[in-house]
Amino acid sequence: MLGGAVAIFVGILYVGTLAPTVLPYGAPDTLDSPMLQAEVSVLGVGHPTGYPTYMMLTHLFTYLPFGDPAYRVNLASAVYGVAAVLVVYLAGLRLGGRAVAAAAGALAFGLSGAFWSQAVIAEVYTFEALLVALIILFLLVWRDRRDGRYLLLCAFLIGLSLTHHLTSILLVPAALAFVYFTDSRVFSRTVLMLKGVGLFLLGLLPLLYLPIRALMHAPLNEADPSTPWRFLLLVTGGSFLAESSEKGRHCSPSSLALADPSTKLQLLGDHLLGQYPLLLIVVGALAAFYLLFTDRATAVLLGALFFGCLVQAAVYLQLGIEDFYVFIIPAFLAFGLCISAGLGALLRWAGRLAIGTTASGILLVSLSALMLVVPLSGVRYSYAAHDRSEDYGGRKKIEAVAGNVEKGATVLHHRSPLWYMVLVEGRRRDLTLADPFCTSWDRHTDVVWPDQISAVEAADRYGTADTTGVESAREGARKGPVYLLANDRARLEVFRDAGFDVVPVGKAPLLYELVSRR
Repeated sequence: MLGGAVAIFVGILYVGTLAPTVLPYGAPDTLDSPMLQAEVSVLGVGHPTGYPTYMMLTHLFTYLPFGDPAYRVNLASAVYGVAAVLVVYLAGLRLGGRAVAAAAGALAFGLSGAFWSQAVIAEVYTFEALLVALIILFLLVWRDRRDGRYLLLCAFLIGLSLTHHLTSILLVPAALAFVYFTDSRVFSRTVLMLKGVGLFLLGLLPLLYLPIRALMHAPLNEADPSTPWRFLLLVTGGSFLAESSEKGRHCSPSSLALADPSTKLQLLGDHLLGQYPLLLIVVGALAAFYLLFTDRATAVLLGALFFGCLVQAAVYLQLGIEDFYVFIIPAFLAFGLCISAGLGALLRWAGRLAIGTTASGILLVSLSALMLVVPLSGVRYSYAAHDRSEDYGGRKKIEAVAGNVEKGATVLHHRSPLWYMVLVEGRRRDLTLADPFCTSWDRHTDVVWPDQISAVEAADRYGTADTTGVESAREGARKGPVYLLANDRARLEVFRDAGFDVVPVGKAPLLYELVSRR
């Protein structure tokens, strides 16, 4: 019952702060959101690593009878987030043995800034957290019941999680180590092991969605996994390496990439220490050491997940990836479970301290109340910080283009809500959309609209190989008016230097007309 109350509480917060419609492209939170909203709605192929399970499952939300499709995709993130918090509670209950301790850990995780920020937008990370939490929970259930069916379920879920996010690869050695330290004899059960391998491979089946949809000419196809080589590039993340060697598409490093090591280290520390109240950080850290001596299997499982995600996030931070912190979310989940374990041990100790006395009851009630209050201490601030209920930035960009751009014009944009406008809403399909600006992976047919052609063909026809956008503007100017939808990849001075007048359209700095002086 307490777990249900926690889930309902965070659900109310998530829905209350949920983005109401299509989102704008913007760093660091919504770099991918407008593309995901369009891709989920039309069953497209996303950026690396494709996210096929997320695409198919979240597409079901688009059939809900309320809100626009973009809102329904946002809502899916909230639903996955609530489910993840509930599963964290159930796992924490097995670790801590106390409902209050489990609720405190689940609340702390659900209200952490990194997780909350992803639960109110179209993103993939709450679904990732749900899969990770389910795997941990079923491993703990298997340990308690020693029923091989739970291990088989974990094998399937680990395979399924790898179709969603590569961070889940950490679960393979972590789960194997957990099983080894719990009961190494399991590995000698040949039939069980073979079934586990089979179910793991079965969990990978959603990957077939990617080449199938590409061969079906999906309306939005960011990586074209229609050949074995491009499929491998997509699902392994190799598209990032392929882009870095693509002629003419070298991008300037971000300001984060250029920051000095001390600044990056401070930023990482701020994110690590800023998710939970200090008291819970202390409890979780002490509990981690406690688990090393009392529950080595769980300590290895949670530790591998925590430190693996931390290393991954640090690498991305060093590379200048602006949303590096989302890769630490599974680590925050693991730490939330440590908090539950620590608080559960504290409650047991307090109960033994003065057993059978009035003081014992008062102490336990006071500790329980404190455990539930501490995670809630920053809710008001967090609500304001993550409230996107009035975020109509993406809608404003669509309306700026739909209402002000001349018929048949070319619009330069970058991973913007314009894909949603033409593909989902079916508006302004008379326009030519060109996206020549930098991405960190090898792209394919999402470069131009309405021609569903490869990046190479788009470069020849629309000048999209020039990542400044100047050549695309020149190509467009030969046919008619050219506009630029503001984004942080485009530099207005570059167009001015190239011989264009950059004329604002409307009062808000959302849209510019590029008028050639030549």
